[in-house]
Amino acid sequence: MTPDVKAFFDTATNTVSYVVKDPEGQSCAIIDSVLDFDYAAGETRTQSADEVIAYVRDNDLRVDWILETHVHADHLSAAPYIQEQIGGKIGIGTQITVVQDTFGKVFNEGTEFQRDGSQFDKLFSDGDTLMIGQLRCDVMHTPGHTPACLTYVIGDCAFVGDTLFMPDFGTARCDFPGGSSEMLYESIQRILTLPDATRIFVGHDYKAPGRDEFAWETSVAEEKARNVHVGGAASKEAFIEMRDARDATLKKPALIIPSLQVNMRAGQMPEPDDQGDVFLKVPLNKI
Repeated sequence: MTPDVKAFFDTATNTVSYVVKDPEGQSCAIIDSVLDFDYAAGETRTQSADEVIAYVRDNDLRVDWILETHVHADHLSAAPYIQEQIGGKIGIGTQITVVQDTFGKVFNEGTEFQRDGSQFDKLFSDGDTLMIGQLRCDVMHTPGHTPACLTYVIGDCAFVGDTLFMPDFGTARCDFPGGSSEMLYESIQRILTLPDATRIFVGHDYKAPGRDEFAWETSVAEEKARNVHVGGAASKEAFIEMRDARDATLKKPALIIPSLQVNMRAGQMPEPDDQGDVFLKVPLNKI
């Protein structure tokens, strides 16, 4: 089955969010939503999420799922806001508990912060299935970028999050806590066993040198043939050497500190203080 896919590109974070619709009904899923955040001003806005919500409403869609491919380190999730506006259950991988344990300590969250994934409506394991109306989604655990990364295979499409990028840009970094270039290579190889015609939808695009337009759709065949990091049957050893060396030169994402605190809570902000004010922490020299 071929789902209907509508992409929304957020220029501030280079993130692509998707609405994936059952072609035989009105059910849909929203994947990797964005809450706008002005770090310098400490202000959130909902413009990006409102565009998605407007599309859903204008097309009389019913949201079955609000899915996260992983705990993003470069943007805040709008999942709770979208759920409040138009419904849907929020889902992520079971390994969210590993991420919560790691960053619960980094941000000194204390015992009141639950590290069992209970902030989400559903935790998915490798091999699980879910339904978007009559459209089946198969869950693949594809760690490497983070321990909790998932790929959602929906009909003839695969939503890979940050695991793979467009062929001319390559693959995701692996230097966050719990990341592994070896695991990423193995996860990518698993994705590339899908049929060649499988459409791959990536989580970000940064316009590789020589390309003038943003892009987010490719295919298994194109990734196998042309991906600059893993195409042409690149060996695991060569990939690990390249990925680790490249990661050592990368700066941390600009929104990593607020993103992790919010996204490990399923997009919820930390609990307010007695005056109702919400604060995010900045741990020094910890990430």
